[in-house]
Amino acid sequence: MNGPRPAAGRRALTCPRPDPALRAAFLATLYGPPGERVRLSPIPGPVPRWASGSWAIVTAWNPDAQQAPERANRAAQERLLACVLQAGLTPRPAVNGSGEWAEESLLVPGASLAQARSWGEAFGQKAVLFGVGSRAALVWLPGPIERCWAVPVSEHFGK
Repeated sequence: MNGPRPAAGRRALTCPRPDPALRAAFLATLYGPPGERVRLSPIPGPVPRWASGSWAIVTAWNPDAQQAPERANRAAQERLLACVLQAGLTPRPAVNGSGEWAEESLLVPGASLAQARSWGEAFGQKAVLFGVGSRAALVWLPGPIERCWAVPVSEHFGK
């Protein structure tokens, strides 16, 4: 075996990897406020107008990536909004995805990575977005963090 070994009596830590189809869906999704949405990109682009300082995009819709009834989604989203407001932050309405997978979400300027992770975990999400400026991270829950860029798109054309 090459590389360092775990200390005696300890096991190496491993992060679960997201399902490849789910990962592809998250990477293809548009995120953010209506009219100011972004896609995740491996290369930088223009900085989104809303991306100054740290931010998170979180939702309570469709826990565990399973479609839930709209009424349950709306109730969970209200509880998430209350958690964000209780943290003293001022979120903006946002949308993740489109079509049947369009989910109400919150763009939370000033959020920390720990807050974004905590909210996502509390509401059964597979991942959340966290960023600073246009630098973004797709944060799998639990699991790895994929670093990328938040690049503005024209929603009319999806590019």
